[in-house]
Amino acid sequence: MKSTRAMARQAVDGACELFSRFQDFAQLALSFLFAVQAFHCATLSAQDAPANWPQWRGAALDSISPDGGLPAPLDLEQHLLWKLPLPGPAGSSPVVHDGVAFLTSVAADDKGLLLLAVDQSGKVAWQKALGGENRNSRDGANSASPSPCTDGQHVWATTGQGVMSCFTVAGEEVWRVDLQERFGTFDIQFGMSSTPVLDAGRLFLQLIHGSMRDPEPGIGHVVCLDAATGETVWHQERKTGATIENKHSYASPTIYRDENQAFLLTHGGDFVMAHRLNDGGELWRCGGLNPAEDFNPTLRFVSTPATAAGLIVVPSARSGCVLALKPGGAGDLSGREDFLHWKLDRGSPDVASPLIHDGRVWFFRENGVVLCCNAADGDRLYQRRLLADQHRSTPVIAGNRIFITGRDGTLTILGTGADPEVIASLELKETTTASPAIAGGRLFIRTFNHLWCLGSR
Repeated sequence: MKSTRAMARQAVDGACELFSRFQDFAQLALSFLFAVQAFHCATLSAQDAPANWPQWRGAALDSISPDGGLPAPLDLEQHLLWKLPLPGPAGSSPVVHDGVAFLTSVAADDKGLLLLAVDQSGKVAWQKALGGENRNSRDGANSASPSPCTDGQHVWATTGQGVMSCFTVAGEEVWRVDLQERFGTFDIQFGMSSTPVLDAGRLFLQLIHGSMRDPEPGIGHVVCLDAATGETVWHQERKTGATIENKHSYASPTIYRDENQAFLLTHGGDFVMAHRLNDGGELWRCGGLNPAEDFNPTLRFVSTPATAAGLIVVPSARSGCVLALKPGGAGDLSGREDFLHWKLDRGSPDVASPLIHDGRVWFFRENGVVLCCNAADGDRLYQRRLLADQHRSTPVIAGNRIFITGRDGTLTILGTGADPEVIASLELKETTTASPAIAGGRLFIRTFNHLWCLGSR
């Protein structure tokens, strides 16, 4: 017969085992609860996503909006909600969060630079002066060319003179840095129009420039700043053999991301390069965009690469070549067939960035010609001149429609199918070089004179 002590020990052991099982069950239940909450948050995030357009080319940097709520067809008489007169012209594109649009502009005196917040009714909620003076260049471009970005709590704005500022969405200044003081004086013919990329609390910039008179190759800079403080997280030199005007790049950095990898892409100085996000170290580079047999000493890049899972579409300039690259590799990939999906010898857009959508790649050339190619092999599927005037802005896609703004203010809406048709053509009759933004069932277009807002009443 068991002793009282043994029976007590057995009872305690049993209770401990039961408690342990209860803890396991509780932990399982808690894990399940966290999973449900995470799914719920993800669902809410997905539902909220169409309400925002946080930076140039949208949240995923692909110029595609998940918002299918725009009226079809779109008509100026029925769907113009408001248009706001602006202090001055700019090439920067608006960004939108919770219905509030943020955009930069030259001041009315054509000297200063401004950041504006515009509420849902089309009224200026606040405007703040950005440091530095305006510098005008050809074709109406000026120092209000880089686009702002926002995370819903703060908004960041950069001028072509290199002054970067952070404000709260209520308009309170948080920090300001002078990029020229920190990373060296800009030497670029038409101003530093590159737009920074906001990602995971960091701002990524490419500063690619150099003296055209100096025969030596220029040295560009790739920079990462802490978005909360403006402090430098890392800074890497970007060396190529580019000379004369090829040292200059007006393109913007972008991020390639799939389920296995993510890295920064910079474009300029005759090369596209991939960099580690954590320290900016170079992963690979690819040239061949300005081949020796057809070398162009004025081939500065403006158009930014486009990405999709497994594909990086790299434009050049001045109707030159286009490379469709695989995302892997290390070192110099120039001329490596094993990292090339396909190549177009001619037809690159000069300014507008390509779009990748539904197995197709779209190019919008400066002469108004729209070219569509198969994303798998580069075969040409569609080519048509849709705009009579120059084309500079990067179009956006929403609801299987492409919204294309011509420099003369013509808004062309094109289908994205295999045999696309023009759905509508609207005449704004004002010069524009900015890219549209689509958020919350509204289309925002920045012309030199107004911010236009179209949508359902």
